[in-house]
Amino acid sequence: MIELSVASLTLWTGALLTGLALVRLLTVEDLIARLIALNLTGGGTLLILVGLAARTEPVDPVPQALALTGIVITVAFTGVGLILVRAVDDDERPSRSADGRAHGHDEEANA
Repeated sequence: MIELSVASLTLWTGALLTGLALVRLLTVEDLIARLIALNLTGGGTLLILVGLAARTEPVDPVPQALALTGIVITVAFTGVGLILVRAVDDDERPSRSADGRAHGHDEEANA
C-alpha cells in the first residue's frame, strides 16, 4: 500500500481541488457558480502553498503567511464579487413602469 505524508496528501488534494474548480469555472455560465468555483480554485492553491511549506523541516513560515494573506484577500474578493453579480443581475432584470408592465432596456431607450 502507498503511504502518503501529510505534505503529499495536502499537495495532491490542493491540485485535485484546483483542477476540478478550474473545469467548473470554465464550463458553467451562472455567475454565482463561477464565483464559488473561483473561490475553490483559490482554496486549492492555498492548500498547495501549505503543502509546500510542510515539506521542509522546520516548516517554512513564508508560504504559510502567504496562505493566510490569501484567505483574507479571498474574503474581500468574494464580497466584491457578490456585489458585482448583484449589479449585473439587477441590470438584466426588466424594469417595471408605474402601471406594472415590464419594460426592457430597448423599450426604455426608444421612449
